[in-house]
Amino acid sequence: MCLILIAWQTRVDLPLLVAANRDEFFARPTAPAAFWRDVPQLIAGRDLDAGGTWLGITRTGRFAALTNFRDPQRQLSDKRSRGELVANFLGGTSSPADFAHEIAREADRYNGFNLLIADRRELRYVSNAGGVAAALAPGVYGLSNHLLDTPWPKVARARSELAASLAAMPQTEPLFAMLRDESIAPDEHLPRTGVSLEWERLLSAAFVRSPDYGTRCSTVLTLSSSGEVDFEERSFGPGARPGGTAHFRFSLVEERDAS
Repeated sequence: MCLILIAWQTRVDLPLLVAANRDEFFARPTAPAAFWRDVPQLIAGRDLDAGGTWLGITRTGRFAALTNFRDPQRQLSDKRSRGELVANFLGGTSSPADFAHEIAREADRYNGFNLLIADRRELRYVSNAGGVAAALAPGVYGLSNHLLDTPWPKVARARSELAASLAAMPQTEPLFAMLRDESIAPDEHLPRTGVSLEWERLLSAAFVRSPDYGTRCSTVLTLSSSGEVDFEERSFGPGARPGGTAHFRFSLVEERDAS
């Protein structure tokens, strides 16, 4: 997952709004969003290589999403899969605060990550790149492959567009259009993260298009104050070829009623 925009408790009737793109190599096997057979209360896509996920929500209102922290010099092959962090939070019962405390003790077992975790009461951000762990106040946030709200061009642009789109909700097409933006940032505005200039240019777009690597799916998720979830995922293949759409609507249940 390489771009996450989140509006947290900015509207009384819409406490959670998420718009996100997952970027990955097309050769990596992936299952589209669905309720998991082994964790029936969890809806998410699934990385079939390592078994985890990048973004999901449960029938009880637990939400989590992840991006990698881009630092090729510190990428080690013997680390655990970062996708298990999302799956473990969604499949567990720990509060966001307790889970953040738990993973802080073993954060060095993973390559660099940024993790957003929430229940219906709180939203937390955790990163092992700099040891950040914080509760987030109501607001609009943007996250790519650096720390939360780092003003990379695509983050700043998309965050501004998400804030402007809040008034138009429940219309989600403007959000999908934002996620489909292929604009490349000028070289003078590109970050320097240790990859080549060619890759910095490619990755500066909200929607990444190339033959072997790119945006695999775009997701828009909303949670209303009455507990109604709308989750839509649009998938893409090489060259931005449209794939399938997974769309789910459901009402939250209490923890004791989840199965």
